[in-house]
Amino acid sequence: MSIIIMLLLLSILIIVHELGHLIAALSFGIKVDKFGFGLPLGPTLFEKKVGNVTVLVHALLLGGYVSFAEDDENCDLPADSPERFLNKPVWQRLVVVSAGVIANVICAFFLVLFCALVWHYLPSGTYDVKVTQIVAPHEASVWKSGLQSGDRLVSVNNTKITNTSVLLSIVQLSKSQDSLVAKDMVQTNLARLKKLNPGLTKDEIIPPGVVVRLPKFMSEKAVVLDKNVARGIKPYKDNQYKLNSDVAKLRDEIGDLQKSTYYASTGHFSIYQIAEAISDTHKPLNFVIERKGKYLRLKPIYPTASGAIGVQLESKENLKKTQSFWNAITGSTHYLAENTYLMLVGLKQVFTGEVPLGDLHGIVAITKVGGDIINNNGIFYGLLLTAIISMDLAIVNFLPIPALDGGHVMFLIIEKIRGKRVSDKVVEKIANISFLLLIALMVIVIFNDVYALITQKL
Repeated sequence: MSIIIMLLLLSILIIVHELGHLIAALSFGIKVDKFGFGLPLGPTLFEKKVGNVTVLVHALLLGGYVSFAEDDENCDLPADSPERFLNKPVWQRLVVVSAGVIANVICAFFLVLFCALVWHYLPSGTYDVKVTQIVAPHEASVWKSGLQSGDRLVSVNNTKITNTSVLLSIVQLSKSQDSLVAKDMVQTNLARLKKLNPGLTKDEIIPPGVVVRLPKFMSEKAVVLDKNVARGIKPYKDNQYKLNSDVAKLRDEIGDLQKSTYYASTGHFSIYQIAEAISDTHKPLNFVIERKGKYLRLKPIYPTASGAIGVQLESKENLKKTQSFWNAITGSTHYLAENTYLMLVGLKQVFTGEVPLGDLHGIVAITKVGGDIINNNGIFYGLLLTAIISMDLAIVNFLPIPALDGGHVMFLIIEKIRGKRVSDKVVEKIANISFLLLIALMVIVIFNDVYALITQKL
């Protein structure tokens, strides 16, 4: 039932978008021939004339459209008719083309406002993250840290834990022996090596058989994230650089620095390379936790090479109460602004390749996830997700891609600058190519969705 509700909510967003185009067109006296829900690529499920507009519902419910009179080759309107879309001023055509996006933005705001006024709460974007169970091997550092089931994680390395993403980011960046070393630590270990081995002061290959004394184990510096990491700001790297493969192998040969005190040279590495190898060690996670109302600082926890610390977590979102109409207005605006910013960051990451195509998902995944959210958290969370999707539709549709609304806006701006329209043949060719690319992307996204469902990743 929750999946059906989510499908209905998504369908409403498509109808709202197309209604925006329809209302804008009719208000400027443009003749609209068809109002379609779904893509006209299969059978038509419903068709009815409403006034002068034919309303259609197609079997492929993955979009919608508004068809103007001149889109029909057999259009009987005179070429100079003011009812033709192309005969309207550029600014009116811009309004009509942009109206779908505007409608989605308005819809998103009112969905959030509805939740704020009726539910009297809005998500704060912050979560309480608690430890439910420690599942690490008994030799793992987490057992010596003092961490217990039921503890709330307050901060790690002086970064507040407001959600699991912040925590997982720091843990992943703190993996042991990750082949990243800091320049200052390499220099420190180089000085320590030279002090222990006075005969090895030159940066040259150490002859085979020469035994090199190794200093005691020293942890790398704790990873510290910028306070705006949730907004896509990259963490500070502390002047790190990546070890080459040979030095990484040397690191593995030396082994556990807590046990290794000597290294017998094979005649392939210099004292500086040994300093690099012993600088790739463990990074501590310094947790502050809340237990029974008291804040406690734990002993350091060291993640494994795969970035695991051996705990199971639960996350519960904190809600903000909207006590008045003004609270609801400001809260809704802030909620949409924050989520829109995060969507723009995500979109940038898609175009820069930071998010691979294999991680892109579409309507199938959204419906499944949305259904789960409604089932587990209630209808208001489903409405808030729908609002975010509505904003996402607005953003994506306004991209300057010819097959989308943003592409039409781009051509209209070019027309205004040039003083004449772009050739219909040029527009058609570009639009057809863009449409094919979008279809190809849709196929990839649907494949990702189906694969994720089959492999139970959703």
